[in-house]
Amino acid sequence: MSLVPQTFRALVIGSSGTIGSAFMELLQNNPACEAAYGIHRNSATPIDYEDLSTIESAAIALADQGPFQLIINTIGLLHSEHWMPEKKLDDLNAKQLQMLMQINAIGPSLTIKYFSKLLDPKGAVMATLSAKVGSIEDNRLGGWYSYRASKAALNMLIKTAAIEFGRTRSNTALVALHPGTVNSRLSKPFKGEQIGRLPADAASDMLQVLLSLNKEDSGTFISYAGERLPW
Repeated sequence: MSLVPQTFRALVIGSSGTIGSAFMELLQNNPACEAAYGIHRNSATPIDYEDLSTIESAAIALADQGPFQLIINTIGLLHSEHWMPEKKLDDLNAKQLQMLMQINAIGPSLTIKYFSKLLDPKGAVMATLSAKVGSIEDNRLGGWYSYRASKAALNMLIKTAAIEFGRTRSNTALVALHPGTVNSRLSKPFKGEQIGRLPADAASDMLQVLLSLNKEDSGTFISYAGERLPW
């Protein structure tokens, strides 16, 4: 039985990004969604992973809008104007590794810590966007050291929190969600426009998966098509 009820309230974290804004539009036009809230670094209630103190502040500010039956965190970083994913070990540098760990693992894990308190104890799903390249078992090409490592760390944090929630919040499913390649600023340098899907299509696929999850799905790494991915 799905944890998200037939009518639900949703929160999108990172709602100004390509995937986040697609989720917002989809939810706002979904008759089953009673209310859809979105936050990002420039919203009235800001959340910015470069300033980790904003995570708890944002959760406190939104507490009165809950409980939420669905929370989706779309914040993530692959590259910047200063550097691209590493092609070889000699490209590895501490600043890049630290930044991706903060944005892709530390920020999302603290978001689970604080925002999970806003979830409906009767039944809720909290999904964090991960990436298939964060799978240790599936890594066959190498490269992209910082991004792979940060997503692998994120996956472990989600899995560990889900085990705890199995004891303390049995009607909550925490999942790592792989969106696939989506046409976005993140994927553009890697031929994303040629091989990716439209953001609206990706969000629609992922929402369908999230609305079908039950408590047994908590602690899984799942794709936009509903496929269980290897850790």
